[in-house]
Amino acid sequence: MAGGSSVVLDNGGGLLKAGFGGDKDPIAVVPNCIAKSPGSNTNSKKWLAADQLQAQDIDVTGMTLRRPIDRGYLINTEVQREVWERVLRNLLQVDPTNSSLLLVEPQFNPPGLQHATDELVFEEFGFNSLCVADSPSLVHLYEASRQPSLFHAQCSLVVDCGFSFTHACPVLQNLTLNYAVRRMDLGGKALTNYLKELISYRSLNVMDETLLIDDAKEKLCFVSLDVPRDLRLARLSFKDNPFKCSYILPDGIMYKKGFVKDLDEARRYCSLPVDRQSDRIDGDTNINKFEDQKKPELSQNEFALTNERFLVPEMLFHPIDLGKDQAGLAECIVHAVQACHPYIQPVLFERYCSIYW
Repeated sequence: MAGGSSVVLDNGGGLLKAGFGGDKDPIAVVPNCIAKSPGSNTNSKKWLAADQLQAQDIDVTGMTLRRPIDRGYLINTEVQREVWERVLRNLLQVDPTNSSLLLVEPQFNPPGLQHATDELVFEEFGFNSLCVADSPSLVHLYEASRQPSLFHAQCSLVVDCGFSFTHACPVLQNLTLNYAVRRMDLGGKALTNYLKELISYRSLNVMDETLLIDDAKEKLCFVSLDVPRDLRLARLSFKDNPFKCSYILPDGIMYKKGFVKDLDEARRYCSLPVDRQSDRIDGDTNINKFEDQKKPELSQNEFALTNERFLVPEMLFHPIDLGKDQAGLAECIVHAVQACHPYIQPVLFERYCSIYW
């Protein structure tokens, strides 16, 4: 095992990212949960953790999940210990007793939960030292290392869209301005649940397939740069919707993982530019310009996504459509900036870091 290293853990509610200080990318990006197949005995010790759920020979259909983090906060240290044990021992191959830990914690973590985390770090794993950081300040440092203008401005606005929450966080001189942080009670979990409802209503019952729909969402959904334009495109080409893609569910025999039927085709329409001349609607528009695309032949083991690909992420901007009486992401950002000193407000609007998922 590696010794004397600095371990970095971004302990998210949906995914855990782990690696070593100084590396450009994490070594492991795994589900932060343990799971059991529906055929397993409840009292058996056949729970799978982290990367075991990503193995090609594991069928994740209908699995029961146990997550250590609920609503953004660590509430089950026993489950978290199992996940960390798997990641540290098997993936990073590191000796915690001879290592330091940089741990990313959520905004406004209560002291009681911080104490439980400290016990897990020092008493369970025996790390030498612990540095707790929040994601906005780390994102600011990372972006500043790539953008000299951001480094000289010393401030930026970071949007942290996580599993349960979305935060708009002003950062000044590498410190998050906590008094100006604004939160939305909406994240990736709600979007996955919404997508499950849409698919279950229109084609197959996938309400128990959280891991599969998470995978489909991450591979197929995108934020549209022009929603009205994309909706017009979809309506004009109803029979051959340019956004139509199929996701294949595991059959337990030939393949045990879900996958996109044509990934290249799915990526083709993820970033249509705004005001593209060829997409403007007029009398000469070729309604059948997509008619040569190959139509997927749906079976009972697959479902198709069309407008859902960009309408599901659009809920971040319109939470009221999900029954949540709160401002959308655009308003959340404006409120966060307005809570700061007037001198830095123009700079924050200009120095907007990329969304951190």
